[in-house]
Amino acid sequence: MAAPDWFLDPLSGRRAPQAEYCFSINHRNENVTGNVKQVWELSRHHHLTVLAGAYALTGDRRYAERAGSHLQSWWQENPFLSGIHWTSGIELGIRLISWVWTRRLLDGWDEVQGLFEQNELARKQIWWHQTYLSGFRSRGSSANNHVVAEAAGQLVAALAFPWFEESTAWADESASLLRQELASNTFPSGVNRELAFDYHGLVAELGLIASVEAEHAGRPLPDATGRSLCRMLDVAAACLDSGLRAPRQGDSDEGRALVIGSPESNRWEALLALGQALFGAPEWWPPAQPGIASTLLSALARRRHEPDRPARRPWHFDDAGITIFRSGSADGPEIWCRCDSGPHGFLSIAAHAHADALSIEVRHDGTEILTDPGTYCYSSDPPFRRYFRSTIGHNTLEVRGQDQSTSGGPTMWIRHAESRLTSLESPPDGDEGRWVAEHYGYRTLDPPVTHRRTVEFQGKQRFIEITDEVDGTGRLPVRLAFHLGPAVDVNLDGCVLILRWQDTDGGEATATMTLPSSLSWSLVRASSDPVLGWYSPAFGQKVPATDVIGVGSATAGSSLRTRLAF
Repeated sequence: MAAPDWFLDPLSGRRAPQAEYCFSINHRNENVTGNVKQVWELSRHHHLTVLAGAYALTGDRRYAERAGSHLQSWWQENPFLSGIHWTSGIELGIRLISWVWTRRLLDGWDEVQGLFEQNELARKQIWWHQTYLSGFRSRGSSANNHVVAEAAGQLVAALAFPWFEESTAWADESASLLRQELASNTFPSGVNRELAFDYHGLVAELGLIASVEAEHAGRPLPDATGRSLCRMLDVAAACLDSGLRAPRQGDSDEGRALVIGSPESNRWEALLALGQALFGAPEWWPPAQPGIASTLLSALARRRHEPDRPARRPWHFDDAGITIFRSGSADGPEIWCRCDSGPHGFLSIAAHAHADALSIEVRHDGTEILTDPGTYCYSSDPPFRRYFRSTIGHNTLEVRGQDQSTSGGPTMWIRHAESRLTSLESPPDGDEGRWVAEHYGYRTLDPPVTHRRTVEFQGKQRFIEITDEVDGTGRLPVRLAFHLGPAVDVNLDGCVLILRWQDTDGGEATATMTLPSSLSWSLVRASSDPVLGWYSPAFGQKVPATDVIGVGSATAGSSLRTRLAF
């Protein structure tokens, strides 16, 4: 079987540039590259680590030969600084991790040294990749998860392929950079500063892989970095719902640092399994079954003890503005609720943020009831990109038809809504409470407006009450949006919603949602003009879902009260 066309976008059929100087290619222009995420994905070479893993498991040479032929093809067709695959450092970093693990898993193959150590082209590519990463680091507003991937990939490669006179310097440089960037990308609480929870997972995965490889090579990262990674895992364990699913906050493209087994497996369970093997798990952690990657990675490093772990599950992360209410295990199927009072995003462009200040998510036993619709795309479909990261695209209040933050492009914000938690009352476990926050994204309006939201969560009584208020002058046109998960069927009768879905036992579960009577309510599903009523289960995918939209006006001193009762 011939190697893939490394430059083809399978969605549009367009072929990205192969022979042009990489820095002359506008990879943000789909007319030039097609959907660049689709083009790049295959060249992260996750399929080669899967092939190499299949060889390691079975000894069947065909897997090794296929992986080797694809590597040779890629190396030949992608000389230094030529074509689309040299335009973004994150791609090089992740690709290096894949090459290290492909080499490791092919170790028993009699031709592996001819493919790697004794192959001049392979050595050139590995040297070129690290030379590029040293010279063209992501900097400034791009120093988010990209620079973490660049540093992690170079460190892993410099330690696993110490073949060059620069290898020691590359390892030192990338280890120092990784330490700095993990610290700057992470709140003291352990939450990733991009406030796009899927990227919390990617950054944790990159950091853990680099840490394991460094320890395996006898050059462990500082203890402070280990503590930071441990806090990131504690955050993940604290925020997952009963189905081990994370908040759907901000962008997500399901990017992985290393794939050896099925990529459909739960990222979070695999991360927790690795964390348990490396750091141990407090009693409140949810159980996690180890997978192939977590088992292999944990075999390369010793278990370490990190002191000062939380004795009970945290439910509020003040610096990140994440509050997770959840009902107690004795009160029936879990009701899980995330409230957002945090910063808009990370650095000046907040690339992966959404205009979602004061939004909430609600789940019942893992089923999404009030959901964040997700991401779908970055640049391939501008109207849908605007919807999926807009204010009306989240469970919050839109004023005067405007987003709370101002977009400067598909991965850029030029004005950020500021939020503030003003009051939080709850017992230690977060199974009930009252949360009050406000944001100032509408203070640029004339006259300025403040949106304030109160969420009362009662796990034992099994209801959530949401109260929205505006502080401004005159009657303000507003839209209040609630986005239902794709599994939820709905009937609207005036201001009362009856929600139905299948519970985990196969029976029917229901809830009643009483909406503010001062607004005019309608259900919107799968609309393209305007774009409303969509849900993205994964990057590049969208399916119809029901949006509940209330239209009307609000005035200072009045309130819009919504009650969701299970």
